Amino acid sequence: MSATAENPSASATAPLVEERVRARVITDDPLYRAIPVSLRFVPDEPLAVRIVFPADLSPQGTDNEWVFPRALLEAGLQAPTGTGDVRVWPCGRVQAVVEFHSPDGVAVVQFDIAGLRRFLRRTYAPAPAATR
Repeated sequence: MSATAENPSASATAPLVEERVRARVITDDPLYRAIPVSLRFVPDEPLAVRIVFPADLSPQGTDNEWVFPRALLEAGLQAPTGTGDVRVWPCGRVQAVVEFHSPDGVAVVQFDIAGLRRFLRRTYAPAPAATR
């Protein structure tokens, strides 16, 4: 008998959580640019979340992934917070701003809070029961 058959929870790891949302890049231009963004949670890193921007926004032409504490995203939906290169704060009742600092500059991106909360709820969902 295999270890999986003896202990079904051994193979019951939580799946990758991915939520695709639209975000707005905030610039000096009065017209904002909406972009598709992926929010990701990898169960092997339970304290972190990832925000992935599409390759066409990167000077290198590759996806731009930011990894930071899940707790920072959660707290930033309630009050301004930030550590290191990422800062998050609520912007009114339905939007939140995430600010990313890099050697190349600062990017300010606005999200609908509903999409961020839906994603965060999914990161806490229990792993599916193992099938026998």
